[in-house]
Amino acid sequence: MKASHILVADLDTANMIKQKLTEGNNFDSMARRFSTCPSNARGGDLGEFGPGMMVKPFEDATVALQVGDVSDPVQTQFGWHIIHRTG
Repeated sequence: MKASHILVADLDTANMIKQKLTEGNNFDSMARRFSTCPSNARGGDLGEFGPGMMVKPFEDATVALQVGDVSDPVQTQFGWHIIHRTG
């Protein structure tokens, strides 16, 4: 599967980003602007990954999405993620 994400430190910021995405803001642009992950330089693109390659909450949330869907905030030990399943 393939996904992009936006990683932030707190739930309030994650909810604000999710709202902006719901209003039509571009995921790539929002990732470049807000994400604290080094993948922000690629618009949050994490590329392809298989089972067991990501932490469980992230993987479970990604598996539950259809291609093109964007998750609600997902918490892991790294912070709060907004996940966009791209493949």
